[in-house]
Amino acid sequence: MIAKKDKASSQQTEAPSLPPNNALHDEAGEIATVVSQNLKKLRTRRGFSLEALAKLAGVSRAMLSQIEMGRSVPTISLLWRVARALDVPFAALTSGGDLNGTILMPGEKAKTLSSAGGEFTSRALFPFGAERRVEFYKLTLAGNCIEMADPHPPGTIENLFVASGQVEITAADVTYVLKPEDAILFEADVPHIYRNLGAQTAVMFLVMTYANSVG
Repeated sequence: MIAKKDKASSQQTEAPSLPPNNALHDEAGEIATVVSQNLKKLRTRRGFSLEALAKLAGVSRAMLSQIEMGRSVPTISLLWRVARALDVPFAALTSGGDLNGTILMPGEKAKTLSSAGGEFTSRALFPFGAERRVEFYKLTLAGNCIEMADPHPPGTIENLFVASGQVEITAADVTYVLKPEDAILFEADVPHIYRNLGAQTAVMFLVMTYANSVG
């Protein structure tokens, strides 16, 4: 494994609060609102109290409460923890709206989630709302940074393509180095790590395939 100076962005789990004057139509407000609605629905459907879910997910009750009330924008790492605790796909917390015919998704209106420090970002390149087993994302990882991902639901497969940068992927204790134009397919129901080996931001495209339909 090539040693690099990493910024452990995945270790930062605080959810940044929304500014008081942030309107719901702003990107952060929209994400917070959708996650708030889905979190409350999924938590109550499974019979969890805030305390029980917070303990199971390994986050504070206060943080979870702020997110459920739509007052904080959750980080990617926090959402993965909560999704894992609820035993649902990541998109179950971020999905909103219904599909009807052709859907245009302008780049300037993209909904992008990030790690606490902003080193790792994930943008959904598919419309939410319809039943599906496959999802498509654009990922970015800042130079010399690392993102540690928790296991996804059993049977989840990741197919990752590196558009720019040199990225190291570790899954099931095996490490692979990918350069631009390289791709990898691996079982993602185990802990896995993305590491940017260069100084420039790496850009990746990810196809996530679940064992069961979501949405």
